[in-house]
Amino acid sequence: MSGNVRTTARSRVRSSSAEPETDPLRQETSSNYHRTKYESNSTSNFKLFLTITFFFIIIIFFLVHHFVTSAAQPHLPRVVTPFPAPKIMDLPQFQGEHKESLYWGTYRPHLYLGIRARTPQSLMAGLMWIGVKDGSNHLRHVCRQEDALSAYGWTKHNGRDYGHQVLVDHGMILTTEFIKSKGEGSGYGWDWAVRIDVQIDKSKWNEDFGRDAQLFFYLADEGGNVLDAGRENLNIRESSLLASGSRTDIGNWQLHLKSTDDLKLHYSGFHTPHFHNLSDLVEENLASQTRKHGQMQLPDSSDDSPNVLVFQIIGGFPFTTDIVFISATNSESSRVEKRVNSLTGDSLSNELKYKEQAYDEKIEKIFNLAEKVDSESISVGKAAVGSLLGAIGYFYGQSKIDLSRTLIHSEHAAYISYWPAELYTAVPCRSTFPRGFLWDEGFHQLVIWRWDIQISLDIIGHWLDLMNIDGWIPREQILGAEALSRIPEEYVPQHPTNGNPPTLFLALNGIINGLKNNEFNVMDRSEISLFLERAFGRLDAWFQWYNETQSGEQMSSYYWRGRDNMTTLQLNPQTLTSGLDDYPRASHPSSDERHLDLRCWVLLAAQCMHSIEELLNKETKPEKNYGSTVKLLSDLEILNEMHFDDVHGAYFDFGNHTEKLGST
Repeated sequence: MSGNVRTTARSRVRSSSAEPETDPLRQETSSNYHRTKYESNSTSNFKLFLTITFFFIIIIFFLVHHFVTSAAQPHLPRVVTPFPAPKIMDLPQFQGEHKESLYWGTYRPHLYLGIRARTPQSLMAGLMWIGVKDGSNHLRHVCRQEDALSAYGWTKHNGRDYGHQVLVDHGMILTTEFIKSKGEGSGYGWDWAVRIDVQIDKSKWNEDFGRDAQLFFYLADEGGNVLDAGRENLNIRESSLLASGSRTDIGNWQLHLKSTDDLKLHYSGFHTPHFHNLSDLVEENLASQTRKHGQMQLPDSSDDSPNVLVFQIIGGFPFTTDIVFISATNSESSRVEKRVNSLTGDSLSNELKYKEQAYDEKIEKIFNLAEKVDSESISVGKAAVGSLLGAIGYFYGQSKIDLSRTLIHSEHAAYISYWPAELYTAVPCRSTFPRGFLWDEGFHQLVIWRWDIQISLDIIGHWLDLMNIDGWIPREQILGAEALSRIPEEYVPQHPTNGNPPTLFLALNGIINGLKNNEFNVMDRSEISLFLERAFGRLDAWFQWYNETQSGEQMSSYYWRGRDNMTTLQLNPQTLTSGLDDYPRASHPSSDERHLDLRCWVLLAAQCMHSIEELLNKETKPEKNYGSTVKLLSDLEILNEMHFDDVHGAYFDFGNHTEKLGST
């Protein structure tokens, strides 16, 4: 076969060379052919050149555009980059009727009585009163330990539309009750009412303190919307209308006051961008009026375009007043008078009794206290649940993040703001810590999920939506001017290296067990499953953050970051991040430490993640095998080797420690 090929090739050459080379026609044809071919190739090459040039120009344009855009919008540092997943709070179950039903509430827990909506620029309401301490008048507003009230707190509160609170202020007893109503014609978020009852304990009240009580009820619009007073001279015998206004969320609204007692009313309007110091405005106004006219009463006047209206209510002991907020008063079916009447007087009394009875019945149904404790303890239990639910707040703002490695507060430290975020959460203490704390919230939810699973998931979802791209959640949430006004500056910055016990896994573990024990109805089961499906990626990132950033020198060992090894103020540096602030650990903080409590928290989190994986039929990934992690951290032999002390027969932290720090 190869010979045939070679022969054919030689024959072809021979045939070609035998052609007459002087044939002019053939030469011209050949010349034209080569010229045409050359011109055709040149045209093709030119088109190719243009095409390549065009694409290069486009690429260069996009590169320049990207460079300019990047320069104009610098890339966010990872610490303030949100977790790249759909928000949990965008789930349909948290929209619609659920969201509207929780719109208004006693969501300003740092105040003795504070009402707002779950929206960043809310219309807010609050109560102040003049109390007497050590023979001097003091304006009460913000919950403060130095006020020395004998008692204050929600003795009953269902977290949604009802609350009952008692405040005892040196012989003066105020009872505040809050209720919401979805009446015919109500606007978004419904209507709400507050009943304030004022009594005195004659054995503790000196008549030299006065025979009248002075209350101050106010409205303040964070959005800057103008508030209109009902009229210059307020007289509840002529009209119950105190104020009115308009907002995009609820439409036109009105505030009414009704009472069967003889009350005197005065008011003052302010225009201010600040809402964290409203009591200062009132005190300054009263002081000015006292100096000018010798009377401690508001001037019945207003700044131009006021966004704050304060109403002074003066009445002899005892008295009761009902204050009603009505939304959507501009609609054709508003029925304002009927709605006001339904939330005042006897109608309100009946509704409050109904809500109170429903609260008592729900307490017994969920916790079965009658079978466990005596009647006095039951009252304590009701007050404990009420205080917890009544202290749920709504906050909006930006956390302050400290990018420096040092724990020492400095004016020269590198700070950056977290993204603007909202938080719906319970708080540890209304007077001292009226803001969100990550590790406290898990304990709160152990009660709340049993009381109202929708509220609990809403709160947990808000917390998880605060997670950044690394899986970190700032442990203390100081959001908004009102929260900032209650904390020393050095405690405001949050350190991205520091965590807090992941107690939300405690609540989630309880919820999962509730699913296994059929403690939820069909709708609740479905919503819990959808929640866990959406939250899984965030929970996984959260676990990995602890497992990686809080790990110790040895495998399966952990230690809390955030201890100050340079302090000279403490013999045993505190571990604020652990929640056990002054729990005695190694006297000399170092990376060699092994903290037993953190190891237990990581084990709990791994167990919970493993349960969620099984519940959702998630495929186990070799690099994130929660079952293997649980097995490793449950190994008693490893645990004993790392933490068991034979001499004391107990488990301890491990670290560089001495008992002689106090010696000279």
